[in-house]
Amino acid sequence: MARVRTKICGVTRPEDAVAASRAGADALGLVFYNKSPRSVTLERAQEIAAVVPAFVTLVGLFVNPSRMDVEMALSRIPLDLLQFHGDETPEFCTQFRRRWIKAVRVRDAAVVTDAFDRYREASGLLVDAYDPSRYGGTGQSFDWSVIPRQRPLPLILAGGLNSANVATAIGQVRPWGVDVSGGVESPDGTADGTRKGIKDVSKITEFLSEVNRVNQTD
Repeated sequence: MARVRTKICGVTRPEDAVAASRAGADALGLVFYNKSPRSVTLERAQEIAAVVPAFVTLVGLFVNPSRMDVEMALSRIPLDLLQFHGDETPEFCTQFRRRWIKAVRVRDAAVVTDAFDRYREASGLLVDAYDPSRYGGTGQSFDWSVIPRQRPLPLILAGGLNSANVATAIGQVRPWGVDVSGGVESPDGTADGTRKGIKDVSKITEFLSEVNRVNQTD
């Protein structure tokens, strides 16, 4: 199996971007969606982008944005990859002349199969847990067995991943990459359990170490 890539999503502070990059993350995600607790302003995104080193991919995450929203971010932030996490059409995603991935909320195998066909021009398909009211960031996993083995695009697994389950997830799903957000955040004692957007260096290190361990043994 090819080396599994890693993305730390929902980065909101420059120091977390530095920590994740030093720990070996392949990509960092910036959320441009105001309803998300991990959303960043363009000004903060510029601060984060300024500390991202060479060979670390900077991803901009959007949920049902306008064309102007995306173009404004691209004009100010050196995004390497766009991630569309809402109900965007393939035509909308392709208009920016930038590599992009599409995220889908998985209810059954048909959702994934249909997305592979509909978004065939994407650079990858990200599969996340289904929630009727939220576009990702739920911290919940889903039934990985519904993910088809035949994949015309690189598959990125998200949803409820952490250092305790990522090795099992990789072994079962065999994804191109894994995407984590809440699973590497600092605890705060609330019902949700984490400080949204505030990453924990030790959790990032543990998560990436688990992925590396699997990469070395497969």
